[in-house]
Amino acid sequence: MKVSKQFILKSIFTLLFCLSLGLTSKLVAQADPQQVTKETFKGKIALDVRDSKEDWAPYSPKKAPAGSPNILFILYDDTGLAAWSPYGGAINMPTMQRLADNGITYSQWHTTALCSPTRSTLLTGRNHHLNGMAAITEAAAGFPGGSGRLPKQVATIGQILQDNGWSTFWIGKDHNVPEQDVASGGDRSTWPLQMGFDRFYGFLGGETNQWYPDLVEDNHFVEPPKTPEEGYHLSQDLADHALEFLKDQKATNPSKPWYMWYCPGANHAPHQAPEEYIAKYKGKFDEGYDAYRKWALPRMIAKGVIPKGTTYANFNPLPPGVANPGDEVLDWNKLSADEKKLFSRLAEVYAGFSEYTDAQVGRIIDYLEQTGQLENTVVIYARR
Repeated sequence: MKVSKQFILKSIFTLLFCLSLGLTSKLVAQADPQQVTKETFKGKIALDVRDSKEDWAPYSPKKAPAGSPNILFILYDDTGLAAWSPYGGAINMPTMQRLADNGITYSQWHTTALCSPTRSTLLTGRNHHLNGMAAITEAAAGFPGGSGRLPKQVATIGQILQDNGWSTFWIGKDHNVPEQDVASGGDRSTWPLQMGFDRFYGFLGGETNQWYPDLVEDNHFVEPPKTPEEGYHLSQDLADHALEFLKDQKATNPSKPWYMWYCPGANHAPHQAPEEYIAKYKGKFDEGYDAYRKWALPRMIAKGVIPKGTTYANFNPLPPGVANPGDEVLDWNKLSADEKKLFSRLAEVYAGFSEYTDAQVGRIIDYLEQTGQLENTVVIYARR
């Protein structure tokens, strides 16, 4: 599969055009029966229905333009560019590499450094302070821009595309629901189905156990379909439900394009992955984090991800008295043998978690290719 740059750019412009429709989305919604007048109704109403003529135009949902692309937006958590193989890192990401080889690799990507703010900006196209997301929802405060609640005047991309003829799906992490509403009895006004998404399967908070997750399907809490002893892991479960949603949609409305906001638990804590994926990285980080960045930097420069002449920043750039000494990165060579063993193991689990999740994303890409949808799907694979 080879996708031209022209196709990708055209598809992105189509997506941006759809976003611009948000200002007028209310004008294209189905007509209120009380607002239909004899000037706008093109049918005929006679005393006898046999002499009358229907006009469905005011009541038919808006359709997406013919040939409109599907959109799959994959957003990883807590990952730097130096982690992944397509950017020069040590974590093998074959699905991402496959997409990069057939598309465009971007090196300029800016986040707001925290989960809730970044996710709110990607969903709405607005500054996180305008979204009430100055911090994560668990740190909400009673100040302008920091309430942890998306205001009513905000439109999500789900609402805009839904109003204009797309099916919309949300898989995985949310973290834009106020903390007190992450409950069966909570206010559901900011849950995904009320924010423009037809279906949702995932978790509402900032993190969850990958073996025993706190799961929500659509508007209610559910239990995982099986146990870890039976092979359960959340990354696989999310891909299973993504495929279920897409297959259901294509079986019943194949001409309709779709948007999927796919947010796995990786690479946010807790870092949990099948042992066989962790084992792939055994010993690969034993030389420590300083050695890793010295290995990764020239590889990133060679790939054009960062410019020539880029130098290392200090591990602890803040001056004394500003930062908490307990937060400082320690000199690897001064760590004990047990500390080195621990930190190396943490890196191995992190890497295994990332690659395993990429393999699950690969199942979705394989399905799209096998069903002939990939050529007309904009795939954005990003990290926060």
